[in-house]
Amino acid sequence: MNLSYSGQEKVQAPPAAVWAFISDPAQVARCLPRIEDVRVIDATHLQGHVSMGSGFMKSKIKLNIEVVPDSAQNRVNVKVTGGGLGSALELIASANVVDNGDGTTTLDWQGSADMRGPLANMAGKMAEEQGQKMISRTFQNMSASISQNSKQA
Repeated sequence: MNLSYSGQEKVQAPPAAVWAFISDPAQVARCLPRIEDVRVIDATHLQGHVSMGSGFMKSKIKLNIEVVPDSAQNRVNVKVTGGGLGSALELIASANVVDNGDGTTTLDWQGSADMRGPLANMAGKMAEEQGQKMISRTFQNMSASISQNSKQA
């Protein structure tokens, strides 16, 4: 099951605050919906897990997360891979960091998800909606966190 998404999120903070935030993988990881037990491996890699499925098909899926900010390209790339219960998930998201010139920043994002195995087969249309929500919610959470951090600074 291959899914693609895109959208924009306006951040109430200047680009410098956005770059400071996305350069810290632990902060980005906290913005991923439903992630638990996040462990920072190095400057760009983390591990965690999410609970997926229901009933007898419920499982914790281990996630490997890579966050790569590229200020030269005004872009951040995020790759999430994982699996469990014979299923595999790969989510790739990126965002262009756009200076709006008024002290705000826009994250112009794109994402794709590929899910294979029993969970993908059972989820059907629900997986498409959940994938959109997960990617969108991640960027909304990032915007809210960056804006809050910027106000406190």
